[in-house]
Amino acid sequence: MNKDIQLSPIIAGAMNWGVWQANFTTAEMTRMIHSCLEYGITTFDHADIYGGYTTEAEFGKAFAKSGIDRDTIQLISKCGIQHTIGSRPNKVKHYDYSKEYITWSVENSLKFLKTDYLDILLLHRPSPLMHPDVIAEAVSELKTAGKIKSFGLSNFTSSQTDLIRSRTEVAYNQVEFSATHIEPMLDGSFDYMMVNGIKPMAWSPIGSVFKVHNDQTHRLKLLLAELVAKYEVTADVILMAWILQHPAGVTPVSGSINTERLKNQMKAAKLTLELEDWFAVWTESIGNKVP
Repeated sequence: MNKDIQLSPIIAGAMNWGVWQANFTTAEMTRMIHSCLEYGITTFDHADIYGGYTTEAEFGKAFAKSGIDRDTIQLISKCGIQHTIGSRPNKVKHYDYSKEYITWSVENSLKFLKTDYLDILLLHRPSPLMHPDVIAEAVSELKTAGKIKSFGLSNFTSSQTDLIRSRTEVAYNQVEFSATHIEPMLDGSFDYMMVNGIKPMAWSPIGSVFKVHNDQTHRLKLLLAELVAKYEVTADVILMAWILQHPAGVTPVSGSINTERLKNQMKAAKLTLELEDWFAVWTESIGNKVP
């Protein structure tokens, strides 16, 4: 793994900074970037598709006005999804991992983000038609040209990761992981990443606790009320700390568009749950004693 890239304890996910939700102005986005750095959040997660292929460019305008030294932040972006949304003339959603498309996507991201390089490039989702030789060639040329520092995957299974690793180094895999989506710690995904030196990132780290009303989230909310009182932090900090405590070294990607919430969530980096409390979260997630 590329050990020169130091990610912040929590990554700021920019998916909803643009037209998909917050629709920040350039000035608002600039303030958001500055606030993140003030709180110790230096890593920003993007994908070309966010905002219907518009959010990277909006972020780039804000970053250009921020006056922030590029070397003090880390930029992640993803490519591969060809969607029917936005300005692209696609008739059906699909994935493109041709050498030409990967290279074109990275060069677009660099142009939009107003940067000379990505710290990390991720392939957004696996495709049945992806060829590891083609991907490896694109990655090698992008690294040689200094356009990406490191390479990884997103939403790839262990076998799909093995396929890509057979031709090029894979340093990261961004997967869904939370107290309501615990599969990566049970299906061997995190074990595999630990064995192979792959750094996991977790998207949607708060999960569906506050979005869905079902038996699982009801159980977790009751437990979280107890833990909030015990540790004197908010529920989202408990949920983030639970993720951070996994030995695979998972880095949560926060999707919050609220600066105070991001500041608060950074408390999770200094919180260690007692062993039984950590297992209590797992217990309430599955609704039974742990196996």
